[in-house]
Amino acid sequence: MSNLESAQRYFDVAADHMNLSANMRKMLLTPEREVKVQVAIERDNGEIATYIGYRIQHDNHRGAFKGGLRFHPEVDGDEVQALATLMTWKTAVVDIPFGGAKGGIKVNPKELSSGELERLTRKFIDQIHDILGPDKDIPAPDVGTDAQIMAWIYKQYSKFHGDCPGVVTGKPLELHGSVGREEATGRGVSIITNETLHRLHKHVKGTTVALQGFGNVGSFTAKFLHESGAKILGVSDAFGGIWNKDGLDIPALLAYTNQNGGVRGFPGGQAITNVELLTSEVDVLIPAALGGVFTREIAEHVRAKIIVEAANGPTDPDADEIFERREILVVPDILTNAGGVTVSYFEWVQNSQHFQWDLDRVRSELQKIMLASFDRIWTTATEKKIPMRTAAYIVGIGRVGRATQISGIS
Repeated sequence: MSNLESAQRYFDVAADHMNLSANMRKMLLTPEREVKVQVAIERDNGEIATYIGYRIQHDNHRGAFKGGLRFHPEVDGDEVQALATLMTWKTAVVDIPFGGAKGGIKVNPKELSSGELERLTRKFIDQIHDILGPDKDIPAPDVGTDAQIMAWIYKQYSKFHGDCPGVVTGKPLELHGSVGREEATGRGVSIITNETLHRLHKHVKGTTVALQGFGNVGSFTAKFLHESGAKILGVSDAFGGIWNKDGLDIPALLAYTNQNGGVRGFPGGQAITNVELLTSEVDVLIPAALGGVFTREIAEHVRAKIIVEAANGPTDPDADEIFERREILVVPDILTNAGGVTVSYFEWVQNSQHFQWDLDRVRSELQKIMLASFDRIWTTATEKKIPMRTAAYIVGIGRVGRATQISGIS
């Protein structure tokens, strides 16, 4: 099942609970704008290479479009549309004044030099700058992009529109980024994991955890959960996995991955496959890589009783039904990984005010928003006796739907 089909199916489940009309469903699901562009650059060897770029703006009834920009060889229109849709519900779930968008370029950034990557980024912005802006559409880092790429976007956009740091978030601190932005998604995941355990009357200290993915999100999640007293037994990335039944030394693992580019070969654990990690016997399982990892086949063999979705779209609907039948609690992505867009909102606010927040304020405001959002969804799920994912969609769709109705059609 494609990401787009999954997103629409989850929407339909919530819409059925809400008794939404067919017309309202169509309006809420249909993107406002879809842009597909050709991006041609000269490679370092003199050859001309052509890439396809996308920016899909899903909904802006609650505020400017907001969403990441990913550089990945599997980027396509359906994936970008699905992720743009998820961003609409995600910004509504945490109640920040944005809509949803997503963008991407079908490219393997690891195959490009820094100069080629810069030319690709700037040429892409040349193609779409007129639909971007701090009150129109605000990109951010995603898979395959980082603060450096956001800096190029900021400066290229400013060539057309004057200096405008608020056009993009996730920028370097030297170019008006926010402290706490790099850690934000992982910190949000750890806040939600801690609160989930608290609501279940469990202690974080001694809770066993396995993490699939050890990039930005996975590594910060592991760091913060380890500091809270959780035992991280297993971690995997694109190149392999490691396991230690007594708990991995997370500070040592972070230092190792910084030096070696991955977890494989870490001397403090034994090798483990990705499937072995996903089906390991732990209290909490956290997918923190790409989407689509939980299929029907894998879901039947998962042994964790709590899944906290740090990745976007890690669970397909068939697997989700199996988790519900097996009474495995799934804390959905549109809540769990919303820490990144929340601190992006803080960065946008700081850029608008020309006033920098300190780290304590960023962390404190993030915690308040994540906990309030969790409480709303937990309460909705408990009162209606529905899964947390359905509850999250009901909250998000409800907020967007009310804003759409109030705005009117003109």
